[in-house]
Amino acid sequence: MPGPRVRVLVTGDELVHTGRPGPGRVRDALGPLLPPLIDGLGGETTDVRHVPDHPARSLATAIHTTSDTDVTVVTGSTSVGATDQLRVLLAESGARWIVDTVACRPGHPQLLAQLPNGHWILGLPGNPYAALTAAHTLLAPLLAGLTGRPLPALPRIPLAGDIRTAPGRTRLLPVTWDGATARPVGGHRPAFLHGAALADALAAVPPHWSAGDPVPLILLS
Repeated sequence: MPGPRVRVLVTGDELVHTGRPGPGRVRDALGPLLPPLIDGLGGETTDVRHVPDHPARSLATAIHTTSDTDVTVVTGSTSVGATDQLRVLLAESGARWIVDTVACRPGHPQLLAQLPNGHWILGLPGNPYAALTAAHTLLAPLLAGLTGRPLPALPRIPLAGDIRTAPGRTRLLPVTWDGATARPVGGHRPAFLHGAALADALAAVPPHWSAGDPVPLILLS
């Protein structure tokens, strides 16, 4: 049985797709990263499109072109800055909100909504590591639900290391896991994927965590 059909809209005038980025520009990391991740989570990637911030209605037009897909994943445009349009467009469209931000770090501005025609819109932060964590914590459950698959049980493993908790938020840290203990690998600022590339899992560290306490692990492979 084929999985839910997912298209990806990568927003941002600052993104470049080939060559070395100049001043004020960055390479698009999410366009290449998301299709294999979506496919691994049980979806079927149908298209990856870059949508510029200007003109302002470019994203609106793209969002409402929903034929032959079940889910649209939008990267960036999920916060409340001058060029972040997604929340306004969803409100104008009469969308039903399911998730409107999550008390986590990184990935706080992630969102999930459903258009009146039943199409799902999932918003990921524009920073690559923040988007990766949100994909595992929000997109993965959506795709599982649409296919009737149960979510895998998360192992709870003691976490070692000098880790600063985030008051009121769960931190998602890349960790290695030797079967007995998980340890952070570093390199987990919202814009950087270095830590995730070295990690076995994401550790969900609650705000009340103490050194050595077990935490849930979201396995990356």
